[in-house]
Amino acid sequence: MAEMLRVNLGERSYPIRFGVDLRADVRAAVDEMAAAGRRVAVVTDERVAAAQADALRAMFGAAPVLAVEAGEGAKSMSGLGRVLDFLAASKLDRGGAVFAVGGGVIGDLGGFAAASYLRGVDFFQVPTTLLAMVDSSVGGKTGINIAAGKNLVGAFHQPRGVFVSTGLLATLPPREFAAGMAEVIKYGLLGDAALFAQLEKTPLTVTSAELPAVIHRCCAIKARIVEADERETAKEGGRALLNLGHTFGHAIENVAGYGEYLHGEAVAIGLCAAAHLSQKMGAISAADIARVERMVAAHALPVRLRAALPYAELHAAMTRDKKVRAGGLRFVVLRKLGEAATQGDLPPALVEASFREVGAG
Repeated sequence: MAEMLRVNLGERSYPIRFGVDLRADVRAAVDEMAAAGRRVAVVTDERVAAAQADALRAMFGAAPVLAVEAGEGAKSMSGLGRVLDFLAASKLDRGGAVFAVGGGVIGDLGGFAAASYLRGVDFFQVPTTLLAMVDSSVGGKTGINIAAGKNLVGAFHQPRGVFVSTGLLATLPPREFAAGMAEVIKYGLLGDAALFAQLEKTPLTVTSAELPAVIHRCCAIKARIVEADERETAKEGGRALLNLGHTFGHAIENVAGYGEYLHGEAVAIGLCAAAHLSQKMGAISAADIARVERMVAAHALPVRLRAALPYAELHAAMTRDKKVRAGGLRFVVLRKLGEAATQGDLPPALVEASFREVGAG
């Protein structure tokens, strides 16, 4: 029997189901839709299609499947067009449903296609990476990248359900698992000091007995934040807290070129930059920065850029970030390890110095 957590958003509420193997649960949902005359289409990527071929057949039978290229390159205008053409070819009507089976890229791309096609059809998330399980599959943010920046085009479109099947992580490459740990560490830093302490004491691996409980814990934190501030409109705090490390991280992805760093790798460096910024503001100590960096490194994640990136380009990318308000940058900073806050109107020199601490040129 799958465990369940509910995201309470009125008529947009939905369940997150947790289990080691939820293939039968997904198939039951698909069969129920088929019995009601509803068409289903599946969006995944080439890596997942190869690694999880048996699971895809078990879950979806003969339903049409589109496997796009793996990686951030798929989150593009051309990638979106390909998915929309696929949904049309699959003859989905407004009663149809899209299943996004993959990591954060597939969830964002498939979800945005579902939000756009026929002005919105249902979609379900079946995350296959740790990053997607703990973060991107929950909350309804969907979108694609454009040349100006990451996720600058998209829509809030909540899934109708999320199936977190931890057994799918068995085929996840170690680098991808590590990338997901950046988001887990983020949750500990922004609002769960006990989780941070747990990870500090015993780094998490794909075989850790604690992994399913940690995934559930992260989803619960995000669900409560999303319930309170679904569309990130709170003047302070709220859903924006989930962006800890992301203003730095998105700039890194944009300037380095999408795919050079995995999203979680860029966020990991961003978490370290955010720690430096917090210390320069007098909120945390140099010893706290060291603890953050040790935590990040212990989970096989980078604490600095592999090669210097020009700060002028990184700054320009930050100013195009979707979190800019009234022309000003907002950052998420640490009040202490386990507590975060949003902060605007920071001295530009502090931001620059913090980025240089992690290798900006």
